[in-house]
Parts: sequence; C-alpha cells; structure tokens
Amino acid sequence: MAPPAAQRVVIENCAIATVDAAGTEYASGHLVLAGNRIESVGAGRAPEGLENVARRIDASGHLATPGLVNTHHHFYQWLTRGLATDHNLFDWLVALYPTWARIDERMTYAAAQGSLAMMARGGVTTAMDHHYVFPRGCGDLSGSIIRAAAETGVRFTLARGSMDRGEKDGGLPPDFAVETLEGALAATEETVREHHDASFDAMTQVAVAPCSPFSVSTELMREGAELARRLGVRLHTHGSETVEEEKFCHELFGMGPTEYFESTGWLGEDVWMAHCVHMSDSDIAAFARTKTGVAHCPSSNARLAAGIARVPDLLKAGVPVGLGVDGTASNESGELHTELRNALLINRLGAHREAALTARQVLRLGTHGGARVLGRAEQIGSLEPGKLADVVLWKMDTLAHASIADPVTALVLGAAAPVTASFVNGRQIVDRGRLVAVDEDAVARSTREEAQRLARIAAQG
Repeated sequence: MAPPAAQRVVIENCAIATVDAAGTEYASGHLVLAGNRIESVGAGRAPEGLENVARRIDASGHLATPGLVNTHHHFYQWLTRGLATDHNLFDWLVALYPTWARIDERMTYAAAQGSLAMMARGGVTTAMDHHYVFPRGCGDLSGSIIRAAAETGVRFTLARGSMDRGEKDGGLPPDFAVETLEGALAATEETVREHHDASFDAMTQVAVAPCSPFSVSTELMREGAELARRLGVRLHTHGSETVEEEKFCHELFGMGPTEYFESTGWLGEDVWMAHCVHMSDSDIAAFARTKTGVAHCPSSNARLAAGIARVPDLLKAGVPVGLGVDGTASNESGELHTELRNALLINRLGAHREAALTARQVLRLGTHGGARVLGRAEQIGSLEPGKLADVVLWKMDTLAHASIADPVTALVLGAAAPVTASFVNGRQIVDRGRLVAVDEDAVARSTREEAQRLARIAAQG
C-alpha cells in the first residue's frame, strides 16, 4: 500500500466502472489516489479529513474506468501506414518487409513516440510493443522504444521479437532482415537482463517473442520458450491469424498451429498469442486447459481480411482474452479505445450474432482482460484499493454522448470519447486530451520526416 505520507489526489462526482470481479459500478462516486496506489473507491463523496491532499478533481459529467491495456502492437509500423491497403496477410508482409528491413534507431524511436502518443491520448495506460525486425547495424532499437515509453509515461511491456527464417529457408522476410538463432537468443537475453523489472509497480517489463511460425525456426521457438522460463518472463507470438498460416503449418510441420505451439512448449499461462482467428473447438480447449492468453485485434483482422475470431467461445471456455491495436500498417488509427466498439460490432457478425458480446464484456477485455493476458491482473486492470493508480476520466457530457443514459454503453458504442485526464502510477499523463510530457506537434513532424526518410531509403533498394 501507499506510505502514510503519500500525496493524495481526490476525484469526485463521476460515474465509475470498477471492472472488479463483481462488476461494481457507481452512478456517482469517488476515487482517492495515494502516491501510485488506489486508496479508496466508492459511492458518493470521498471520506472527510484526508491529509496530504495535493489536488481535488470535480469529475462531474465523466466516467472513470481503469486505464486501457494494449496487448499487441508493432510500433515501427507507424512509418508505413496507408500502404498495401488491399492485401491479405502474406501478400501484405511480402509487400512491406523490404521497407521494414531498412529501419534504424532514429526511425524506430520516432515511430514509437507516434504510436505511444496516439494510444495514451486515447486512454491507454499500459502498452506493449512486439518488435521483431532488427536489421544489421540498425542501432539500439529496443532501448529506443523503451525510452519513448518512459518519456510518454505509460506502463510498458517490450516483447523482444526475432526472426531467423528468411526467404532462403522458406520464410517471408528478406534474408538480410533476419537474425541467426544464436544471435536472436543472446540479444533477447541481454534485453531481458537490462530492462525487465519484476516488481509490483514496474513501469517496464520484457517478454520473449519470436515473431511467428512462418518467420521463425522450430529451434528458435523451442529455445525461446526455454529462455523465457529460465529468466522468469512471459512469452508472446502470433498464432492462427489466417487460413494461409494454417496451411503453411500443415505443409511445413505436418500439424496445425496449436499442435505446433504445444510441441514447442508454447502453451501455458505465461504465454499469450496475437489474433487466434482460426481456432477449432480442440484448439480452444487446449488454450483453456493451459490458460494460454489471446490478444484480440478486431480492426487489423478486418483490414487484412483474416476473419472473425471466436471471442465469445474463447471467453466461455475460460481463455484469458485482451484487446490489441496491432501494428498501424494494418490498423491506421493506432488507437485502442476504438477497438472496444469494433470488438463488439465485428463479433456480432459471427455465429453468436447479437448475443456475442455486451458493452461491459468489451470494457473488461480492454482493461482487466488485458492485464490478465500480460500477467499483471494483481496490479492493474480494475479500480480497487491497493492496485496501482492507472485511471482514465472520459468526458461523457458533450454532444457525442450526453443523450446516452448508460455511460459504459456510451463509451463502447458511441463516438470515441475525449480523455480529460489519464493517470499512470498516480502521475497524470493526459490533461484535457493532450499529452502532458510530450509535444504532440513535434512528434507529428518527426514521424512524418522519418517516414519520408524510410521511403527514400527503401526506394533506393
């Protein structure tokens, strides 16, 4: 808990969706933040006589929720938005890998700034980045991404990715864009040892994250899992995203993706997969049995025509599910709060139709579900005393939402709600829709310049 002398922030007069196990909500309630922890949450005004109150916020007309948790992203793709817009996954990758293979540290830092800024001003308090492109001589890409996250102020997980199956070995990436097995494992271990923080209030964590079955050797998958468990960190990769991937796995390994993952040690409660669109009943049962998590990315799945993930069936089976933005070359908006709406709408196009998901289930996916997938449900993802003070205040009394009586329905089904304030670890990072610590206009200029520089370099071959 917070020390007795911790400064307090008192938030009052707002609707509150705690997203705790009981789904507790208050039509008008309060939150008290003490240091980097939530001290109290409840109906009505805050308790009288609180000491060390540094700030009081009258949050009338707002909804307070836990901060959104993004469970899958590729920050570097901020520099290649709007390209290959009519491709499926494999064709899209083939079209863009030659450009991605030319990124460097300066580009990666700018792209991370842009990706983080867009998410943070839209209510994300915990972000992750699955970075797997490490061209030779590109500089300290992992360090630059972590630096951008620290400057923005978000809680962050770097999924240190890798690829060692290039074109000559039957993979999709160019050979000059992949690492060796030994090099990828050594660099991943160095990143974990240098940057991973296992403490309760950690701002930076690292996961082991070979890219995908079609860009990674079986040895890297297997030894990557062993490395993660030896170091005590989580594992992340792409799985069952498209029918083409399933065909690839059957042709190369003689089994489907889930069977392949199990054979290489990649099912378990310390693992989460991105997408998981094409899952059979037996696949879902395997994920449920092993508590393997899923990052659901509805906009990217639609953009690349991958299909509709069986999210209602995954949830019914007890599989941990969170939401992901995915890379901004397949979800150009780069925002997670729009994924709340898209998750609900797209899943209602599936077999369960109107019974697929409710607004409150979707809010849970974007908060507590994501925290569970990242292994941090004890610390974040709901508004409860003792948890870390990651809180968002959504303005719900403007033209866009004022006539919707239920604020959770307004947040999920209405237009993207403005963020008046966002707190991470008790520190405010968004104020009236603008980032506190980062100059958004400067970031916009930097990302445009770096995108243009990357395009020039790629054009020169």
